[in-house]
Amino acid sequence: MLFRLRLALVGFLAFALPAFADAAEPTPPKGFTALFNGKDFTNFRGWSIHDKGGSPLEIAKLTADERQKKFDAWTVDLKKNWTIENGELVNKGTGAYLSTEKDYGDYELMVEYKLAATVDSGIYPKTMPQIQVWDPTEPDPSKLGKALGSGGLWNNQPATSPGRDPLVKADKAPGEWNQFKIQVVGERCTVHLNGTLVVDHARLQNFWDRKAPVPKAAAILFQTHPPKLEIRWRNIFIREIATAEANEILAKKTGTGFTDLFNGKDLTGWTGAVDNYEVVDGTIACKKGTSGVLFTKEEYADYQVALEIKLPKNGNNGLGIRYPGKGDGAYSGMCELQVLDDAYKGIDPRQAHGSAYGMFAAARGYQRPIGEWNYQVCTIKGSTIQVELNGTKILDCDLALAKDIMANSPHPGKDRTTGHFAFLGHGDGVMFQNVKIKVLK
Repeated sequence: MLFRLRLALVGFLAFALPAFADAAEPTPPKGFTALFNGKDFTNFRGWSIHDKGGSPLEIAKLTADERQKKFDAWTVDLKKNWTIENGELVNKGTGAYLSTEKDYGDYELMVEYKLAATVDSGIYPKTMPQIQVWDPTEPDPSKLGKALGSGGLWNNQPATSPGRDPLVKADKAPGEWNQFKIQVVGERCTVHLNGTLVVDHARLQNFWDRKAPVPKAAAILFQTHPPKLEIRWRNIFIREIATAEANEILAKKTGTGFTDLFNGKDLTGWTGAVDNYEVVDGTIACKKGTSGVLFTKEEYADYQVALEIKLPKNGNNGLGIRYPGKGDGAYSGMCELQVLDDAYKGIDPRQAHGSAYGMFAAARGYQRPIGEWNYQVCTIKGSTIQVELNGTKILDCDLALAKDIMANSPHPGKDRTTGHFAFLGHGDGVMFQNVKIKVLK
């Protein structure tokens, strides 16, 4: 009898032990790494981002030591309010947000969550509120849009902005596990919820500064939010997207209706300074030490041009918009959209890459590293110009409103309504490829 009792006890322990053992470290899909190891807060810190002095703009003003003190205090608070159970991160609506220690640029994020009824939470890509997480079955007297489901970019304004609300409701019931797959390229955000597309390549707006684009790279946060009810997160995996893949994603999403301006073989369709440019391995390259304007034989009024640009160190060139076929492309045409190494020093902001030269400054700091290809889309419609670089809108201006023009830089051609598209060489070996145009009606 004693022997049988011992056997029974051994059998019981063998069955019961796994419930008390540490959860196995999550196994990421191919190409992904585990952000959460299932055991502790490695790779994470606390961030009370909505506290006074806690926004990214306020944190950027602090010294390194001051920032570290804040994050240390928030991390202490995080560990008081978050727990880890069975390989799952658990929060009940209180305490500092869970923030990655590392900043991420272009990436894919996979994560699962399970919420109690009426829970409200979210994920902050690049510190931006937020990919919405909530219970779509909860009554919504304030008409926030809960019945539409989770996954929308809820802080995009106005409420009609693309991506603000999910395309369809794809939530599972409270108490069941949901899975997000989130792709961020520049400020372009695509969200799948439970395998269903709910946000398609929408712009993520800068909540902290509505006039600025989102940062090139920033932390990812998981929100805490009243009421004091439970949400669980698990299987948090990330894959950083390299330049070639990011450019391919952007090119596929640029849209239809484009035709090639460059055939990849020779300069058919181009005129002007053809002797100062050459075709090298499917690219148009400005010969180093030469200059001049290479422009299309055709003229265009309103259009989008999509292209890839590779800059050498301190490289300088330009895109001539509505160029008349003669004169200095920066002034005789509607404008020059500057092509310049972002590290170039000592310039007026209106000379930075993507700027309407001398008139309107583009946001700076969104280029790829020197030697990598940048994907750029320029939209010219009437007197307005938009420039999107690597998925981020860096310029949105109306030349009809140009009053504060850079000293000694008159722009007599800024009101032109038609002209050639051009490359404005400045003696540097800047390269262009996959040059396409779409005429806008």
